[in-house]
Amino acid sequence: MSLAAPRTLVVSGSPGETRVFNFEATFSPVAKRDSDSKEDGKVERGAWGGDKRGAEYKPTSHVVLTTHPRRGCPIPVAWGASTAAARGPVIATVTKTKLRNAIGTHNGSYSVYRSIAVAAGKMDPQFKPDLHNTSSPVVIPPSPSWFDPKRIVSMDPWGHLITENFGTYLKDDVDIRPTIAVTKAHIQMLELVDAMEKGRLEADNKLLLTDGSVATTKAAIEHVWYLPGVAARFGITEATLRRSMFEQTGGMFPELITRSDINVFLPPIGGQTVYIFGPPEYCRDPSKKCTVRVHDECNGSDVFGSDICTCRPYLIHGIEECVKTAQEGGVGVIVYFRKEGRSLGEVTKFLVYNARKRQEGGDRAETYFHRTACVAGVEDMRFQELMPDALHWLGITKIDRLISMSDMKYNAITQSGIQVLERVAIPDELIPADAHVEIDAKMFAGYYVPEDKKAADPTELLGTTGRNLEDY
Repeated sequence: MSLAAPRTLVVSGSPGETRVFNFEATFSPVAKRDSDSKEDGKVERGAWGGDKRGAEYKPTSHVVLTTHPRRGCPIPVAWGASTAAARGPVIATVTKTKLRNAIGTHNGSYSVYRSIAVAAGKMDPQFKPDLHNTSSPVVIPPSPSWFDPKRIVSMDPWGHLITENFGTYLKDDVDIRPTIAVTKAHIQMLELVDAMEKGRLEADNKLLLTDGSVATTKAAIEHVWYLPGVAARFGITEATLRRSMFEQTGGMFPELITRSDINVFLPPIGGQTVYIFGPPEYCRDPSKKCTVRVHDECNGSDVFGSDICTCRPYLIHGIEECVKTAQEGGVGVIVYFRKEGRSLGEVTKFLVYNARKRQEGGDRAETYFHRTACVAGVEDMRFQELMPDALHWLGITKIDRLISMSDMKYNAITQSGIQVLERVAIPDELIPADAHVEIDAKMFAGYYVPEDKKAADPTELLGTTGRNLEDY
């Protein structure tokens, strides 16, 4: 469906009434700025914004509300194919819309900011990135899971190898973007310095430096969903998944309904970051010891140190154990997902905090999950079924130490075919005082309980209470 110029749309009003919506009159472009003027009316292509170059956003094409299968996909995607060439590139860019073979677009939720940059005249809508010298400094080659359409369904395993595998398309001016970027870095966290001072960690001047810095390889990953595979993970039909996502996003992606021939979707959600401690190739070697923590974002604790939960302490403990494993000749992996507040969002999380603290009897372990469900309608929306994909991308088949108490994470990992030899709980001394409500509630609800605590009476956990709002 399209609105040809002049752009008008017939809109229903009260019964028996129709009126014409004039797109141009309602959204008239602003006058062109003097600073944006170009000789002969030409506009430079390239990077805008930083040097105050730019141009008015004045599209010349009609508005396309959705597309239909008759348009076809000139470059199809064969998910799980045995080679990159046979699989084909994922094309979710908007510079040449007729070549698109995916629903949605790149950069997750940040795509909205890109639209603002274009509308404000700060970014060329036809800009294409210069990918020269952006390739990964380490090799993360294909693993058997890459060729199994059921094993990896929420990310493009070839997403970091665009220039290497799809260079011919790029030379033909097909706008293909990486969905994975791999680089090297040093991370610095005060708790690691504390661990060195207390003798739990020792600098080796290669992985762990004397100032507490840790050398790591890190990979940023955008979500790329293979819809048939995602639906299968949740035990639902693809049609059910498409309709629910279309409706629950307020109709944001009509092609979920109109393009049944396109089965790849880039959702507008936060991605994930993988941190590797030690040689990345050890991930694919089952003879090497492997320690893993899968961590879901908690801005309040991870960044600002809020003591109502164990998120940052558990993350630090996971990094510390990963460093130890790497120093012992193995490899450690942290997978950090952008799933704030159990994927309920931070606004919902703070509302739950208030409800917990104000309820009759105070903030108690036995009502921990119930108060969340009362506000959010569900206790947890992280749904770890898609989480193991990043581990399969790295080629991990065995985890010697899983730094997690979550049964949801453990079950998702093991049911995906990865062996877990040991589960590691957070040490008691790392649990903030007000966070015992969270830990005790999770153990009472059936989360992993260490052997030394299994003999305890579960009802004793029900007596745990946190501070009231008045005590902050």
